[in-house]
Amino acid sequence: MGIVTRYLAIWHNGVNVMGQPVLPETPSLDEADAASAVVQKTLNRAELSKIKDKVEHIDFINPERHPHMTICLVTMINGFVLVGKSAPADPANYNEELGYRFSFEDALRQAWPLEAYLIRERLTAEAEGPVD
Repeated sequence: MGIVTRYLAIWHNGVNVMGQPVLPETPSLDEADAASAVVQKTLNRAELSKIKDKVEHIDFINPERHPHMTICLVTMINGFVLVGKSAPADPANYNEELGYRFSFEDALRQAWPLEAYLIRERLTAEAEGPVD
């Protein structure tokens, strides 16, 4: 199994001391995020940039048995791991760059509802007010 570590950031006390990792492009997610921003009415929105800011490390795996498949492990700064995958219907159509991009986008899509859940939890706690 081939593991390729592509993007590394080093964190110290919650601060990225190397700057942001260089992440693969995410055009389809960028488009969805931009469309959401256009209709945004409050500050309470799961934003792609905030999700990307929480990426600590990315590993790409091309299994030996299925070299046309790309698996992306995205480790967030809190240690949570998102798993994305991509594979063409016909292995002859495999493109490494697109495999990396599509598997990374697949992983980030999983973070979106988790971020929305955190926002909703915060809003609920604020609406309930302080506990006596």
